[in-house]
Amino acid sequence: MGFSACGVAKVEAAESEIGYYDRWIAKGYQAGMSYMANHRAIRLHPERLLEGARTIISVALNYYPSQKLPTEAPQIAYYAYGKDYHAVVKERLRQLWKALGEPAEMRCFTDSAPLFERYWAWKAGLGWIGKNGCLILPHQGSFFFLGEIVTTVEADNYDQPQRNRCGTCRRCLDACPTGALAEARCLNANKCLSYLTIEHRGELPDEQAALLGNRLYGCDTCQLVCPWNRFAQPTEVAEFQPIEAFLSLNDAQLNDFSLADYQRLFAHSAVKRAKFEGLLRNSRAYLSSKKLL
Repeated sequence: MGFSACGVAKVEAAESEIGYYDRWIAKGYQAGMSYMANHRAIRLHPERLLEGARTIISVALNYYPSQKLPTEAPQIAYYAYGKDYHAVVKERLRQLWKALGEPAEMRCFTDSAPLFERYWAWKAGLGWIGKNGCLILPHQGSFFFLGEIVTTVEADNYDQPQRNRCGTCRRCLDACPTGALAEARCLNANKCLSYLTIEHRGELPDEQAALLGNRLYGCDTCQLVCPWNRFAQPTEVAEFQPIEAFLSLNDAQLNDFSLADYQRLFAHSAVKRAKFEGLLRNSRAYLSSKKLL
C-alpha cells in the first residue's frame, strides 16, 4: 500500500500519555483549539471509538517532497504540498483492510478522531516521540502522516515500543523561531507559527507576525533542524506530488491573490484548512515583513 512502516498495539488505557495531555490542557497550550479539550475519556480509552476493540494498527506514509518551493518563494509546510492527506491515507487504510480479508469490525482514522496517534504509533513500534512532539522513525525521520485502524481483531503478537533516541540533542527546542517549544514534548500553540497561520482565526499577534519570515502557511523548522531528518527520502506517493502552479507561487502573485487563484491552487490541498481569509491574512503579514505590500 506504500506505507513506510506498520505495527500493531494492544488496545488498553493510554495512562502514560494522558498525563502529558492533562498538563498541556491545564496550561492552556491548546490556544484556540478548544476541541482539543474534548473527549478526554475516549483519548484515555480508545476502545470507546469501537465497541470490543482489541487492536490498533498504526501506519506511516511518507510526504517528504521530491520538489520544493524555491527558497526565495513564500514557504508552505511540506505536508500541504500535494492533495489533502486525510482522503489519501484513509483510502489506503481501507485498501489495507480489504487486503487483510476484512476479518472483523474496524474504523480507520488519520488526524480525525480523539486518538493519541503518535502515542499509538510508538506503542506499535514505529518510532519514538521526539522533543518537538513529532513521531520519529529510525533512519527515516519525521515527515510522515500517521493513520490507524482500530479493530476488534486480536493479534497473535503485538509490537514493542522503541526507545527514545533524541539523547541530549535540543536543536528543535533552540531553533523554534517563537520559542513555542516550551520544553521537550510541550508545544505552546499560542506562540506556534503553524497554529497561528493555519488554525488561528483573526489577525496574527504582532510579536509572532514579526517572526514569520518567509513562511506563508505552517512551519517546518523543528523538523528541518532534526538530525534524524537527514535520512528523509522523497515520497513516491503520486497524490503528494505538487502541481507546477504550486511550485511557481511567488511574491508577485500574492500581492494580487484572488479567490479564483486560491481555488485553483488549493482546492484539494490541506491549505484550505486556513480558509481563503486566513491565507490572505498570512499573505499580508508575509509581504509586509518583506515590505512588498
